[in-house]
Amino acid sequence: MNEPSTLVLCERLAQALLARGWMLASAESCTGGMIAAACTDLAGSSQWFERGFVTYSNEAKQEMLGVEAALIAQHGAVSEAVARAMASGAVRHSRARVGVAVTGIAGPTGGNPQKPVGTVWFGFQVDGRLTSEMRRFDGDRAAIRAATVRHALERLLERVG
Repeated sequence: MNEPSTLVLCERLAQALLARGWMLASAESCTGGMIAAACTDLAGSSQWFERGFVTYSNEAKQEMLGVEAALIAQHGAVSEAVARAMASGAVRHSRARVGVAVTGIAGPTGGNPQKPVGTVWFGFQVDGRLTSEMRRFDGDRAAIRAATVRHALERLLERVG
């Protein structure tokens, strides 16, 4: 079975968001803006993509999204709690009704036995409902980041569509 391309996923997401009159905001750490880039590769994306936050450092997560320092200290930047706070912060600090957040370890360094390279936490806030999930992806840095973008778009589409 052929998987839809990232562009096709973005087109479907655009249709679903436009049908509801909703905007999307992204909050990205390990992907460094790749979700926003994928969305804005689509012409006319300003009708449904509101803004993207690249919050690679802990300070950026705090300053741009309002993630509490204590939350990061207690759970680590790569955690369910931080992904959820990032997603709700993206919505709170934008005009969007939908927020997606990713925080993970793309490697090749930075992993540990509890959080190996490839661990990514996702946060989704859709029309006031906050959900999260964790995935572990295999491969090198580029493969992990690409898989993270694809997974984020697929799950957004499920939640919005």
